[in-house]
Amino acid sequence: MARSDMVKSGLERTPHRSLLRATGLTNADMRRPFVAICNSYTDVIPGHAHLKAVGEYLAEAVRRAGGVPFVFNTIGICDGIAMGHVGMKYSLPSREIIADSVETMVNAHRFDAMICVPNCDKIVPGMHMGAIRANIPTVFVSGGPMEAGVLACGAKADLIDTFYAVAKRTAGTLTDRQLADYEQNACPTCGSCSGMFTANSMNCLGEALGLALPGSGTALATSPVRKRLYEQAARRAVTMARQWAKADCSAEYPFLPGNLYTVAAFRNAMALDMAMGGSTNTVLHILAIAHEAGVKFTLKQIDALSRKVPNICRVAPSSTPEGRIYHIQDIHRAGGIHTILGQLLRDKPGLLDTDVMTVTGKTLGQNIRAYSLRNGRASAELRELIDVGCTPTGRSVAQVAADLASGPQVKAPKREKTSADDGFDAADVIRTAETAFTQRGGLVVLYGNIAAKGSVVKLAGVDPAMYTHSGPARIYESQEAACEGILAGQVKPGDVVVIRNEGPKGGPGMQEMLAPTSYIKGAGLGDKCALITDGRFSGGTAGACIGHVSPEAAAGGEIGLLANGDIIEIDIFKQTLNARVTQAEFARRRKAARPRKPRFTTGWLARYAAMATSADTGGVLETPKL
Repeated sequence: MARSDMVKSGLERTPHRSLLRATGLTNADMRRPFVAICNSYTDVIPGHAHLKAVGEYLAEAVRRAGGVPFVFNTIGICDGIAMGHVGMKYSLPSREIIADSVETMVNAHRFDAMICVPNCDKIVPGMHMGAIRANIPTVFVSGGPMEAGVLACGAKADLIDTFYAVAKRTAGTLTDRQLADYEQNACPTCGSCSGMFTANSMNCLGEALGLALPGSGTALATSPVRKRLYEQAARRAVTMARQWAKADCSAEYPFLPGNLYTVAAFRNAMALDMAMGGSTNTVLHILAIAHEAGVKFTLKQIDALSRKVPNICRVAPSSTPEGRIYHIQDIHRAGGIHTILGQLLRDKPGLLDTDVMTVTGKTLGQNIRAYSLRNGRASAELRELIDVGCTPTGRSVAQVAADLASGPQVKAPKREKTSADDGFDAADVIRTAETAFTQRGGLVVLYGNIAAKGSVVKLAGVDPAMYTHSGPARIYESQEAACEGILAGQVKPGDVVVIRNEGPKGGPGMQEMLAPTSYIKGAGLGDKCALITDGRFSGGTAGACIGHVSPEAAAGGEIGLLANGDIIEIDIFKQTLNARVTQAEFARRRKAARPRKPRFTTGWLARYAAMATSADTGGVLETPKL
């Protein structure tokens, strides 16, 4: 019995079938699997602007595979557009709305399987959380990353460079014409922004988690090979729906999200994250997804992984010690996510659990053998996926839509240069453990008397000169105040900028700190100042920027008791974050402290603030006990 029989089979479902016929369904459709296409199309996000056409293409692919497609859209927020103003407070809370909407649509309409099409920031983890709650056969296939921009001088650029450019223009080191060059060319077309920022990090982790198709995280949004990924997703969703129906929708069916999200899968995903130096936000989201799955996976387990996994990739906003900057298209060209996993498997035996099952129907180990470009036997299909998937086309949203409308045939763009011709070195993009940038992971967890429950820093983005730092606190009570202070020249070399009351509860919503971190770097202070916050950073943040300080100030954390001039001591390799303040002094300050008034007393943000937990638990919502 299929799950969708609850809405389409039997005498009592006559009214339901009548309504379904009004949408265009036929007698034959009533006998086919109902497949939800959970899209996140919206015109306002560049990573999603092409997803209307992607959703339509997937619907046709599901029909070709023998299923009946039903497209629905979640909300989506563009963190870049929401950045630096009150709109960013809605970003993290939107993750919960997205999870709720997926659960609501899938469970209300009793779909047999689902294809999730995320592409940016909170949409990816939100869909993962919703997939767990719905717990029907689900496959993830993203809309793909954006091509890197190209400036007038020929240099590559991305969104983060435009933030740096603002600080440089403010400092007088960039002209209006140069600033316009960044604005007009850094984001050339549709797709999730081209560095290892949060959206791309999460889409890449989906491959290691086992819910996303190989290549989904790195093949360019404008590449025609994405049509092949969409076809694969459609066929797999229909196949799983039929298999599950034959098993009477048993909870034991191995490809349900509830059976794929395991401790081993989360360990594999975070091992990948450490290896490729992903966004610190992945920690927040992986913890939240694990919480939703009822799997005990904690910050301490992530910390233990960071000690074992070498950082073998550095992607924008990070750079190599020689100053080379790579983008997601370079990762794909070097072989993609399964090539990174394959390198870890060879260099660090036992680090990955390759026996875990994935949505492809094969184990992770089998996927690595099939999709690692370094296994010595790359198939023609893999070679095409790599070569075509990394080639920038410069196509607009309209051109991408037109290509999708032309049908499933893949038309490979002409490539003017080969990897040998342009000096591309895949061995530098994805290194070995022996040639790793660091022998520990790209993310590090720090503890101390102002981070009793932990904090997170992106080691891959830190200048070695800042691995240890001690300096006076310069405190700001909000991101907006910090931005004004940095641009006004208040921050001096050696300072530790403290931005507090920006956690999940205090912000509320834990807005990202891309603007202040970019302004620090743009002002030439990236290797001279540190920043700590109970808020979080964009995946595009680089520098000695420590976020997720827990407990947050609004939950009584010691970060809320710091005073201007307190000496803050940071040692990244010793994993410590301390203030030179005694416990007795903290106790005195706590007694004298007065509670801050909530920033929002009505609406969604007020409800969110009342239920949100600190970042060490993923910033999840606590359901009131009944």
